[in-house]
Amino acid sequence: MKRSTSGRSSIAAAVMMGVSVLVMGIAGIGASAEPLGQSTEQELSDYIAAGRKAAPVADSGSASGSACNSGSGAGSGNGSGNCYGGSGSSSGLSGGYASDTVGYGPPMTSWLAAFGYGLLNPDAAPPGANDWNCKPTAAHPRPVVLLHGTWMNAYNGFAFMGQPIKDAGFCTFTFNYGRSNLIQGGGLGSVLPGVMGTGYIQDSAKQLATFVDRVIAATGSPEVDIVAHSQGGAMANWYTKFNGGADKVKNLVTFGATNHGTSLDGIGALGRAINNFGIDILGFIEIFVGHAGIQQTIGSDFVTMLNANGDTVPGVDYTIVGTRYDEITNPYDLTFLKQGPGATVQNITLQDGCEQDVSDHLTIMYSPRALSIALRALDPAGHPNLECTFNPWVIGGGGQL
Repeated sequence: MKRSTSGRSSIAAAVMMGVSVLVMGIAGIGASAEPLGQSTEQELSDYIAAGRKAAPVADSGSASGSACNSGSGAGSGNGSGNCYGGSGSSSGLSGGYASDTVGYGPPMTSWLAAFGYGLLNPDAAPPGANDWNCKPTAAHPRPVVLLHGTWMNAYNGFAFMGQPIKDAGFCTFTFNYGRSNLIQGGGLGSVLPGVMGTGYIQDSAKQLATFVDRVIAATGSPEVDIVAHSQGGAMANWYTKFNGGADKVKNLVTFGATNHGTSLDGIGALGRAINNFGIDILGFIEIFVGHAGIQQTIGSDFVTMLNANGDTVPGVDYTIVGTRYDEITNPYDLTFLKQGPGATVQNITLQDGCEQDVSDHLTIMYSPRALSIALRALDPAGHPNLECTFNPWVIGGGGQL
C-alpha cells in the first residue's frame, strides 16, 4: 500500500522541524566558534551538591523509597532513591528495545545531511556495517562495534566513519539501541522517527551485551573493539563494568562520551542544584529529554555508580577524544578518564595539533581527524598518521552539505 502524499508531507515537516530546532539550539551556543568556558569537575560537583540531603546509596537498579527498579515498568521516584532516572524522579515507564538495521543508507560527509536522512530512514545501516559473513583477519583480528549517541541512530551516527573503517580491513557491526516511546520515558524527541538512545542506559547496556555476543558468535573472535559516540561511550563503559564486557572488549574508542556526565552548558547542573533543594525540576525536564538525557547530567545516580570504583577496568585500552567546542558534553574534559590498574588510557583533545578542526559534539563524528584517530587506535601500525582539515560546527563535512 502506498503512503499518502499528506502522510509523507507530515513526516517531512516533522523531520525539518526536528532538524531546525536542534540546529538552532546548537547554533545558539556554538555560533561564536569559540571554545566553551571550563570549570573543574570538583567545582561543578560542589555546586551541584549544595543543598543536597544525605540519602543512602542503594545498589545498581534498586531504590529506597519508591518503585524504581530495573525493568520493572514502574518509575515514580521521589528523590530519595537511586532510581535509573538519576534525578530521583523518573517519569514514564521503563521499557524500550534494540533493533537490527535494514538496508543501507548512502555515505555522507555532512552531519546535518546525515541526521535528516536518518530521521526519514531510521532503520538504515551506515555504509560498510553489518556484513554478517565478514571474518576477521590476522591483521585485524577483532570486529568493530559502532555505537551511536542519544537522539541519534546507527545510520546518522556513522554515515561518515562506517565505510572507511570497513575499507581499512575491519569487520564492522552496529545496531539501534534504547528505542523507547513517549510512554516508556523516551521523551518528546522519541515521537520523531529515527530518534533513539533514549531509554535507560542500563537497559541499553544489556542490549549491547546481547549484540556483542552475536558478533562474537558470528565472527569467531573472542573480543571486539568498540567505537562509540556520546552516550554510546558511557553505555559501553557501563557494559564493561557491570555486564561482563571487560573480558570481551579490547579497545574502547569514544568521542564526546558522557563518562563523567555533563552540565549541558550549565543547564543540567543548574537543574540538578534546584532538584537538590527539593524542587523536582529534573523530573519535569525528563518528560521532554527522556530517561537517558537526565541520566547523563553531572551528579546523577548513573554517573555516580558508573565511576564509583574507578574510571577503567583492567584489560581494556581506552582512547578518549573530546573537542573544545563540545556544547553537549560540557565541560568537554569531563569525557576524559583516569587510568586505573591494568588499563591504558589516552585522552586526546581534538584541536591539539589541529586548531582548524572546530567540530562540536555532533560534527566530531564527521571529522576526518576524528576518523584518523579512530583508525590509529584500532591499528596503530597501519594508520599512524593523523589528518588535519577544517570541519565546522553544526554542518560538518568541511562546511559542505
